Amino acid sequence: MLARYCMGGSIKRSFCGSFKLRLYTWFFSLSLNFFLTISLHHQIFLQREKEREKLTMAVSRKWACMFSAVLLLLFVGVMPTTSGTNGGISALTRSVETEKVQSSSNTTMAARSQEEADALNEKAVADNPEEVVSMVEMSIRNSTERRRLGYFSCGTGNPIDDCWRCDPNWQKNRKRLADCGIGFGRNAIGGRDGRFYVVTDPSDNDPVNPRPGTLRHAVIQDAPLWIVFKRDMVIQLKQELIMNSFKTIDGRGVNVHIANGGCITIQFVTNVIIHGLHIHDCKPTGNAMVRSSPSHYGWRTMADGDAVSIFGSSHIWVDHNSLSNCADGLVDAVMGSTAITVSNNHFTHHNEVMLLGHSDSYTRDKQMQVTIAYNHFGEGLIQRMPRCRHGYFHVVNNDYTHWEMYAIGGSAEPTINSQGNRYNAPVNPFAKEVTKRVDTAAGYWKNWNWRSEGDLLLNGAYFTPSGAGASSSYARASSLGAKSSSMVGAMTANAGALGCRRARQC
Repeated sequence: MLARYCMGGSIKRSFCGSFKLRLYTWFFSLSLNFFLTISLHHQIFLQREKEREKLTMAVSRKWACMFSAVLLLLFVGVMPTTSGTNGGISALTRSVETEKVQSSSNTTMAARSQEEADALNEKAVADNPEEVVSMVEMSIRNSTERRRLGYFSCGTGNPIDDCWRCDPNWQKNRKRLADCGIGFGRNAIGGRDGRFYVVTDPSDNDPVNPRPGTLRHAVIQDAPLWIVFKRDMVIQLKQELIMNSFKTIDGRGVNVHIANGGCITIQFVTNVIIHGLHIHDCKPTGNAMVRSSPSHYGWRTMADGDAVSIFGSSHIWVDHNSLSNCADGLVDAVMGSTAITVSNNHFTHHNEVMLLGHSDSYTRDKQMQVTIAYNHFGEGLIQRMPRCRHGYFHVVNNDYTHWEMYAIGGSAEPTINSQGNRYNAPVNPFAKEVTKRVDTAAGYWKNWNWRSEGDLLLNGAYFTPSGAGASSSYARASSLGAKSSSMVGAMTANAGALGCRRARQC
């Protein structure tokens, strides 16, 4: 009809032309609006899809975290219960003898052969000591930052002590100590991953069949154990105390003496921490049967009478002990032992303090790496602080207040890196030298790498350096950053066994 109408006169044709233009414009506008509306809805749809996807991912992460937490709680629920106090955990002494080791990580615990020990010790050697130093310094910085935030309220500059001693709840967090190691023995975890064992009985009546509740019964077990003491006690061992792997002896909070008999032997094992003991007046023992694990005992020849004897072992940490007056050495490490830290100990009244290296001809000790840090070498000492062979030795931030012959000696081309120590020479004018090359001509030892860096030399003390100063050699004898020798007094003021008490900073 519209077509016929528009075929009329010019007026009608003009009207129809205008109408068609409006119609086309309206149609185009409608189409454009429709297209824009569809596009807008599409964009909204895509945006909502993205938000829905983000929400889904967030919910998924939340459920994953909740599921992980549930698994963790279930896992913790089946783990052995540990306690920071001595009460309520001594029941382990009745059951630990029959406990089976389930974790494959502990399959090396009872390594008794020389070959197995050598394999463990080779793995323990620090191939990249610069990385060791970096890790230790990072740990120290983290501890320092926590103190700055108010987490701790004390600090001495001693990185081991500052790591745990400022905590008034140290007794409930005993195992924190295992994360505070420094130097070459920093990875010694001891019994961190095991239960507590409370020593309630100081006797040692039968070294072959030790009574539950005794120290000997604790240290021979195959499972990791953190060994503590119920009360003050003096333990007189009939024979040397042969330790199994993954053990911590923790004497904090009580006064424990191992004295007047056999003392501690760490032989062909790994991951041992000795902390907070008084060890003195150790005697030669042996020519007897002694148990070394729940499944093995054997004949022991004569032991020398060392306070702590480390033999073919690795990842060993001897910390905050008071050691004196033993038949042979106070700490001896021989026969390929390595990854050792001797720290915060107080040595007194002894002749040959510390031997590191079996003999000049025993070349397996070339892999030995030992850190000696924050110790006080005190009254009545004569020599060997330490006496080294073959390996790499970092002597750092120790306080040497007494010696009668010399402080640091060696043979068989050891590398000795002395940094930030305080050496106070004796009155004797013929004993002022810190160092001694034992039974070696000067034409030979002049090539050994011995250096003194940042040491404080008092009362006429002098250190005789040698060697070309090869950086690679000193790198293998570096295990942590030395602090200024001016801080040695503060850092070693509490060397030796500590008088820790509950609910107080130790």
